[in-house]
Amino acid sequence: MIEFVFMLTHHDSTVPHAPEVLESVRDTGLRYVGFKDVGADPLRQRELAAAAHDAGLEVMLEVVSTSAEAELASLRAAVDAGVDWVLGGTHVDEGERLLAGSGIRYCPFPGRIVGHPSVLEGSTEEIAGDAASLTARPGVHGVDLLAYRHRTVDPAALTAEVVKAADGPVIAAGSVVGPEQIKALAAAGAWGFTIGGAIFEGLLPGAPDVAAQVRSVLEFARAV
Repeated sequence: MIEFVFMLTHHDSTVPHAPEVLESVRDTGLRYVGFKDVGADPLRQRELAAAAHDAGLEVMLEVVSTSAEAELASLRAAVDAGVDWVLGGTHVDEGERLLAGSGIRYCPFPGRIVGHPSVLEGSTEEIAGDAASLTARPGVHGVDLLAYRHRTVDPAALTAEVVKAADGPVIAAGSVVGPEQIKALAAAGAWGFTIGGAIFEGLLPGAPDVAAQVRSVLEFARAV
């Protein structure tokens, strides 16, 4: 079964009503929830992580800040918030040092990341090679792959090559909007995928209710 991470985010930013949304999905069967450093200050991150843990969920913080200074500040905040996973980011030398001994599973971005919302660039071979190099590091658990944010390569084929190259889980993040993509990612061997914006835009069965959409995505994930 491929894992579903519900992101409390839209347009690469944590939604203002994230605490209320989190409360609404407590009883859906969800196992993983995430939010982004953009749109959630350290206090909000601590509050969300505590509420998610209280609901029995594992918590992922995705780092999408575009400056090195902001990214490293977000990693420090992630440690303080007590999240279980850190996804994203590109300053891996510093990231390994900051997260060392924290128990946080670190899954940075492979490839070249541009702008905000983040876009992935580079050839399939370059991105897969980067994933191999990243997951060879002792402080890196897996990779956060923006498969559907690449403008010129096939996302499923890219994911399959990254899965082959990486020594750890591959999480497909960004712009997943429906069951065909989930099926393709599962077939490619991805450990998991994230959805946030598509649910807040009401694109999944069960819309406009957020909890109903989360349940429908969980059903898709179990089916594949």
